[in-house]
Amino acid sequence: MRARGSTLTLLPLLLLGALALGFLLLPPARAPRAERPHAVLVVLGAAQYAGRPSPAFQRRLDHALGLYRAGGVQTIVVTGGRRPGDPHSEGEVGTSYLRRQGVPGASLIAETRSRTTVENLRNARPLLLPGTPVTLVTDEAHAPRALALAHALGLEADASASPLSAHPNRRYLLREKLALMAYALLGVRG
Repeated sequence: MRARGSTLTLLPLLLLGALALGFLLLPPARAPRAERPHAVLVVLGAAQYAGRPSPAFQRRLDHALGLYRAGGVQTIVVTGGRRPGDPHSEGEVGTSYLRRQGVPGASLIAETRSRTTVENLRNARPLLLPGTPVTLVTDEAHAPRALALAHALGLEADASASPLSAHPNRRYLLREKLALMAYALLGVRG
């Protein structure tokens, strides 16, 4: 009788493990791409190196620039703080980059305190007029989680994802899947 009881206890764990493995083996989730962006873009931060955007951050910024140049976008909020001891924040680096590409300073807002996606979104919210719909600009792998977090925080948002590099980092893709699963299971507080 004891062996049967331990088998019944083990069965849900095996089932949960099989579901998690199946989830991890699925191709990356994709957020639906906004057909026409809102008037406000929120570019989610990525690394910067000595005042220059990392390749991933530059792809996001270039994508936002393309949306801006296509018309209809009035404001671009670039999010991201700095690491301890770093003189540059991602928000400052991103807005400087866009300004050099011809976006007027009056159309740019730098959020400079956040270190995570949740903080990016929380800290961008007070920079917006209440109820302002936004289009999140991030990469394809990050967009589903960013969009889910934005909705959980009460933002009216859609996403326009920049493409991933030709050879995306598998650890990054796995991390995004695990983080999306964790947020789905644990939730997030606004």
